[in-house]
Amino acid sequence: MSLLEIKKASLHYGTQVLLDSVDLKISKGQRICLMGRNGAGKSTLLKAISGQVELDEGEIWIKPGVRVARLEQDLPEADDVSVFDAVAQGLDKAGQLIIQYHELLNHPDDIDMDLLADLQQQLDAEDGWMLQQRVETVLSRLSLPAEKYMRELSGGWRRRVSLARALVTEPDVLMLDEPTNHLDVMAIEWLEQQILNFNGAVIFITHDRQFLQNLATDIVELDRGHTKSWHGTYDQFLAFREQQLLEEERHNALFDKRLNEEEKWIRQGIKARRTRNEGRVRALESMRNERMQRRAKTGNVSLEVGSSGRSGKLVAELHNVTQNFSDNLVINNLTTTIIRGDRIGFIGPNGAGKSTLLKIILGQLQPTSGDAKCGTSLSVAYFDQLREQLDLEKNVVENIAEGRDSIEINGKSRHIISYLSDFLFTGARARTPVKALSGGERNRVLLAKLFSKECNLLVLDEPTNDLDVETLELLEEVLVNFPGTILLVSHDRAFLDNVVTSTLAFEGSGNVREYVGGYADWIRQGGVWNDSEGEVEPPLKSSQQESAAAKVSSDKGEKLSYKLQRELDGLPAAIDLAEQEVQAIEAKIAAPDFYQQDASETTRVLALLEKSQQILTEKYARWEELDEG
Repeated sequence: MSLLEIKKASLHYGTQVLLDSVDLKISKGQRICLMGRNGAGKSTLLKAISGQVELDEGEIWIKPGVRVARLEQDLPEADDVSVFDAVAQGLDKAGQLIIQYHELLNHPDDIDMDLLADLQQQLDAEDGWMLQQRVETVLSRLSLPAEKYMRELSGGWRRRVSLARALVTEPDVLMLDEPTNHLDVMAIEWLEQQILNFNGAVIFITHDRQFLQNLATDIVELDRGHTKSWHGTYDQFLAFREQQLLEEERHNALFDKRLNEEEKWIRQGIKARRTRNEGRVRALESMRNERMQRRAKTGNVSLEVGSSGRSGKLVAELHNVTQNFSDNLVINNLTTTIIRGDRIGFIGPNGAGKSTLLKIILGQLQPTSGDAKCGTSLSVAYFDQLREQLDLEKNVVENIAEGRDSIEINGKSRHIISYLSDFLFTGARARTPVKALSGGERNRVLLAKLFSKECNLLVLDEPTNDLDVETLELLEEVLVNFPGTILLVSHDRAFLDNVVTSTLAFEGSGNVREYVGGYADWIRQGGVWNDSEGEVEPPLKSSQQESAAAKVSSDKGEKLSYKLQRELDGLPAAIDLAEQEVQAIEAKIAAPDFYQQDASETTRVLALLEKSQQILTEKYARWEELDEG
């Protein structure tokens, strides 16, 4: 039975039709990938399901008792909110009570006992103790540092916090809007496992084709207000869509031919006004209206990189380069040479040192030891994944033109509006403030800004975020044909495979190794991730023939060692004891005279409860880890 149904949903923004009588059913076990061009309305549809956007017509039916959670496209703020509080916010009212309770316990020297007693009563009424334990369990499962502040986390870790905030509600329907943005490859593979193990329904938007291929059971494309649905793989859907578009073109060609014939007939004049032909005239009017209502398929972005002439043959040369930050070894004894025309991919966990190495290569940072030599005649264009080069208050034209009326690309002058039309910005859209644009449109603005400058060295830091698949494939083609040198930081495995000629892999402990080819070639040549404790973890080997689910299945078939099996066998009893201890302390706190005793004793018992709950959470996490392993 369906968990959620969308019935005859229609939504218009001015003259733009996002949804035109759309129907969609979502059932348990489905993993639906929602596809479509940037601005087609994918994120808007998810917002409508979660109640943030109201439909013009139609309805969204959610089965009683079904919980829906959404992971938003934008990262949460890098503010002074703790990770624990940010995750607990997903529980609405109960979450606010848990946050206040947690905050009081963190300041035992200045605790308000009356407020603490009141919070406890409210938490009892809201089943808050169970919800608090759920927050702690999710934090443990996602390896999140509860007491760190959001401003201390990288983009990838803030993305994990967003996912934890969605999962803590234990939803039946999980909606994910570009979930792989800002995640490194290890985190993307980890996320794939989380989604594969999720028991409810998932509807997600992604530009990552390998992520899509590994996860989707169904594909729904939103195109010009209508949907096309396909049950099967992404590759099968592409063939189906191509057939549908060819059929649409054939139908439109026949319609236009007939309309042209009728227009010739009406221009004959007198015969069209005879009574017996009035029906034919009305039919022509109907055809004209139908032709006017036809929505043209969105065009493709036109990309062209301006070349500033050739750089020197040697772009950069590194010899025994080592980089330390305090006690953190980022790069250990790296020797490599970058030659004009190289297309090099940088892969590795967030914070591993990819940006640091880029700065060393470009001469912006001197290494701790070793020699780094920069080449000659370099003209650099840099793509920033956080889009800090864009002024959100200015419109698209102001961001790109920088006071100019025209832009020169490869010796040809282009008016700024004409140039922006290559990136699918109409005159009106080109004068829209950047802050009002979607994530994909902002990325197109940044690409337009990047390609408006002549260069021979392209430095691209996560250029694929939020781009639709069509634009992504065109960008691949442009980069492959770019005559200069490319340094590409990306976690998009398919994009790396299609663009780069060699890979610098950050494999842990400062080890940076060079491999021929892209991400799949790195795996084929034995590339591995090293975790923080020095244990080697092979990456997930995903392809059309080997899915992530097969990897999970094979892993579960491996036996635990004797020592680990004994630990697993003893955990249920240990969990029972830990639960009894927590219940005993909670019973003591629930006593009517608990808050009438000495404040120091009250604080001690409350701290003991928090410690006992933490121990219980850790035992649950260990039991889950061993049971899955």
